[in-house]
Amino acid sequence: MESFASVVLLLSLILGVFFWSCDSFSSNEVSALMAFKLEIFEDPFQILSNWNSPYADPCLWSGISCSPTRDHVIKINISHASIKGFLPRDLGQLSYLEELILHGNKLVGTVPKELGYLKNLRVLDIGMNQLTGPIPPEFGNLTKVMKINLQSNGLTGKLPSELGNLRYLEELRVDRNKLEGTVAAAFGHLNHTGMYVSNMNLNGFCGSSQLRVADFSYNFFVGRIPKCFGYLPRSSFQRNCLQNNSPKQRPSSQCVKTKSHPGSNRRSPHQATSKPIWLLALEIVTGTLVGSLFLVVVLTAVQKFNRKSSIVLPWKKIGSRKYYSPVYIDPEILKDVTRFSRQELELACEDFSNIIGSSPDSLVYKGTMKTGSEIAVISMSMKEEQWTGYLELYFQTEVADLARINHENTGRLLGYCRESSPFTRMIVFEYASNGTLYEHLHFGEACQLSWTRRMKIILGIARGLKYLHTELQPPFTISELNSNAVYLTDDFFPKLIDFESWKTILSRSEKNSGTIGSQGAICILPNSLEARHLDVQGNIYAFGVLLLEIISGRPLYCKDKGNLVDWAKDYIEMPEVMSYIVDPELKHFRYEDLEVVCEVVSRCIHQQPTKPLSMKELCSMLETRIDTSVAIEFKASALAWAEFALS
Repeated sequence: MESFASVVLLLSLILGVFFWSCDSFSSNEVSALMAFKLEIFEDPFQILSNWNSPYADPCLWSGISCSPTRDHVIKINISHASIKGFLPRDLGQLSYLEELILHGNKLVGTVPKELGYLKNLRVLDIGMNQLTGPIPPEFGNLTKVMKINLQSNGLTGKLPSELGNLRYLEELRVDRNKLEGTVAAAFGHLNHTGMYVSNMNLNGFCGSSQLRVADFSYNFFVGRIPKCFGYLPRSSFQRNCLQNNSPKQRPSSQCVKTKSHPGSNRRSPHQATSKPIWLLALEIVTGTLVGSLFLVVVLTAVQKFNRKSSIVLPWKKIGSRKYYSPVYIDPEILKDVTRFSRQELELACEDFSNIIGSSPDSLVYKGTMKTGSEIAVISMSMKEEQWTGYLELYFQTEVADLARINHENTGRLLGYCRESSPFTRMIVFEYASNGTLYEHLHFGEACQLSWTRRMKIILGIARGLKYLHTELQPPFTISELNSNAVYLTDDFFPKLIDFESWKTILSRSEKNSGTIGSQGAICILPNSLEARHLDVQGNIYAFGVLLLEIISGRPLYCKDKGNLVDWAKDYIEMPEVMSYIVDPELKHFRYEDLEVVCEVVSRCIHQQPTKPLSMKELCSMLETRIDTSVAIEFKASALAWAEFALS
C-alpha cells in the first residue's frame, strides 16, 4: 500500500511539473510558433504535424529546443524538410531565440524586418530557400549574432550598411543572390580621400578579427574588393561585376550600369560660368515641365508596381481577426514566358469542351492552335475568392520554373494565361498525342509495348531525368514521378510532364496532403511513397520503382498483388528467378537488358545516404549496356521480320 502511495505521489509530482512548465510558457512565443505553422502551406514530411495545440508543451514539438527551465524557445531547427510557405512577422516575438535554422527548404516571400528584433540571436540560417526582396537593415540590431547564412535565395538590393554593427559576426554567406552595390558599402563609407572608413568607432568588420568566413560570390556587386578582405579566398568574390579584371567575373553584358562613387565626378566651383537671364528662365521652365512629366511617370510606375508585385490578401483567420501577410511577387518573373489570351485558348479548345482530364482543382483540355500544333491546357478550376496571394505566387513561380526546361524527353511549356475577367489561370503545354505510359501498361494496351520499345522508353526517361537533375541549376524534380507523368508521342517517344503538381493546388495549400497519382479501380499509390518524390534522391527512388512497373506491367500497388517493390525484391537480385519479373504479355525479352535494369532498380531502391546516386551515373549504365537496335528486335522475334517485310 505504501509503495502504491509512493507511485501516486511521484506521478503527481511529474504531472505537476509538466503542467507548470506549460502554464509558465510565454503565450507570445506560442502564438508566434502557431503563426509560423499557419504560414506553411506545404509540409510533405509532416514536420509540423505535432504543432497542433496552443495548450501543448512547445518543447515537445518537432524542431523546437527550449531553455533548461522549459519556459522559452531558444532554437528552431527545421532544415531540408521541403516546407513551403512564408516567414511571419510574429517570429520577432521569440525574444529569447538564439538559433533560427530553416536551411534548404522552399520558403518564399520577403524576409521580415522583425527578425532584426531577436536581440539574443546567435545563428540565423535561412539559406537555400526561395526568398526575395531586400535584406532588412534591422539585421544590424542583431548585436550577438555570430553566423548569418542567406545564400541561394533571390534577394535583391544592396548590403545594408547597418551590417557593420555586427562586431561578433564570424560567418557571413550571401552568395548566389541578386545583390547589387558595393561590397564595402556594408562595412564603411568613403571619406574625402576616397578611402573606405568604418561605420563604427570600433572599425566595424575591417577592424574586427572575428569575421573568418564570408562569401559574396554569384551576385552583381560592383567596385573593388576592400583591402581588409584580402585574407578571404578569391572564390568568395567570383561571378560578380567587380573591377579586378578577373576572368571569373560576370561578362559585361550581365552587369548593370551603376552610379559612380561619390567624389569621382565632382565639378570645381571655378568651372561654373555665368549664364544670360533669358537662358536661365528657359532652363527653369523646361526643368519644371520635365520634372512634372517625370513625376507623372514615377507615380504611374509605382501604382503599376504595387498592383503587380505586392499582394496583401487574407489567407487564414486567427481567432476573430483576419491574418494578413504581404506577398511579394517579382513583376519581371514571367517577362520571358509567352502569355496567351483566354480568347485564343478558348478558340483552340473548342469553347473549352474538349476535356481530357480533371481533378478537384483543375481541368485539362486538348486544343489545336491556328498553326496546327496540338496543345494541352491546364485550367485552375476555382473561384477568384479562393485564389489568394499565396496561390498567385505559387502559380507564377512554378510557371517560371517550368519555362526554363528544354529537352527532347521533357514536355515543353508553351505559355500561360492570366486574366481577371473572367478569372483565369491556365498553363499551356505541348500535347503528346499517345496518352500516358500508365494507360498503355494497365489499360489493355501493353501489347503495343514490345521489349525493345520499353527499353527505349526507359532510356528516354533516364535522359530526361539526367537533364533535370544535373544540367539545370537549381535542379528540377518531378513532384510525382510515376507512369502517369510519362506521356508518349505517336512513335512512343517518352516525355516527362509534371501535371501532377497542379491537380490539388488548393487542397495542398491548406495542408490537406491527400494522395495524388495512379487512381485505378483497386490500385492506388501508397502514401508512404508520396514523400519520397519531392527531391532528387526521391526522384531516383521513384525512377527505380517506375522501371519495375515498365518491365513487369504491374501497377505500384494492388489489393490482390500487394506492393510492387515488396513483390519484386525477391527476384531482382537472383539471376535464376529474375525472369519472373517480366510482363507475361511479352513473348520475348533480352536477358542482358533485364540484368542491367534490375541492377539499376536495386541501386535506386536501396540507396546509401553516405553515397547518393546520380542520374548521370544511372543513365550511363543503361545507355552503355542496353541494345535497342533494329537487329536485336528482329533477332528476338520472327514476327518482327514479318512486320518489317509487310511495311
